[in-house]
Amino acid sequence: MLRSLPPFRADQVGSLLRPQELKEARAKREKGAITAEELKAVEDRCIKDLIAKEEAVGLLGITDGEFRRSFWHLDFLEKLKGVEGYDAEQGITFQEGKTKAKGLRVTGKLDFVDHPFIEHFKFLQANTTRTPKMTIPSPSVLHYRGGRNAVTGQVYPVIDEFYHDLGQAYKKAVAALGAAGCKYLQLDEVNFTYLCDTDQRQMLRDRGDNPDKLPDIYADMINAAISGRPEGMRMTMHLCRGNYKSMWIAQGGYEPVAEVLFHKINIDAYFMEWDSDRAGSFEPLRLVPKNKQVVLGLVTTKTGKLETKDELKRRIDEASKFIDLDQLCLSGQCGFASTEEGNLLAEEEQWAKLRLVVETANEVWG
Repeated sequence: MLRSLPPFRADQVGSLLRPQELKEARAKREKGAITAEELKAVEDRCIKDLIAKEEAVGLLGITDGEFRRSFWHLDFLEKLKGVEGYDAEQGITFQEGKTKAKGLRVTGKLDFVDHPFIEHFKFLQANTTRTPKMTIPSPSVLHYRGGRNAVTGQVYPVIDEFYHDLGQAYKKAVAALGAAGCKYLQLDEVNFTYLCDTDQRQMLRDRGDNPDKLPDIYADMINAAISGRPEGMRMTMHLCRGNYKSMWIAQGGYEPVAEVLFHKINIDAYFMEWDSDRAGSFEPLRLVPKNKQVVLGLVTTKTGKLETKDELKRRIDEASKFIDLDQLCLSGQCGFASTEEGNLLAEEEQWAKLRLVVETANEVWG
């Protein structure tokens, strides 16, 4: 049975590989060789081309590929009032490398005011006849990356005040996107999956955080963020274990956070990574309430090797032993370019995978 509301039977996480023209324009802008207006003109043109390709492949949820961003999370968070970006000593550590050395710190009271992502959404909406999908990082990301050290004690002497204000700033963000016409909004929430990794949990303890308490703290923040969403807005959450140049950070099944994830957070659906053994079994799906959907991220975005329909159908059938088939959808395990560098596959391989998702979903659900 087809779904008329997001998430769709064949869906996508959000980010897509940047074309060479866009990469070159962004590099020129960084050097001051072109103006911000000239970069925007290139971005606009590339996004229009991208939308046409997404529609041609058969996707119903259309994104701008995050083409105006350098990172999946930094570009949104550093535009919140009270947050500043800075050149860090080192980047985020993946299993075989590091990202560019960029960081965030909270230096003032948090708020959501005049954010550029509203205009980004309006452009997307104006250029597709299908459902425009917006992605933003989950509020938990602002805490998880730097912890207490990234939140100045002069502004937030009590960390609970930071959590409260962050939830309220996000509530304004959700409302603003809703007022702009957004009906399909996704929170990218990697930190719940990081909390399933023993090394990540030890890192948190070492810096003074309690990994047993963070799921409830983050759930409360997310619920505050989405509490004022307008009627008709569908909200999803994407979970993965890190994605940068086809590398990863965390591993471990969803079991340690499943109860809070599925029963405490008031979200409509979950995009869940299941393209490798690092994600564990499908068994935690037994806990998903009947009124929620799960988008199975079975198609890897980390390599160009194309899965087969039979392989995907077999895994969907395996998952349906723990959750009703009608609650399931299909997508890639993550975006194809969580940062502007992108994963290690060709654009045509990306489109082949998205076509496979659409064709397989049509055969499974009609």
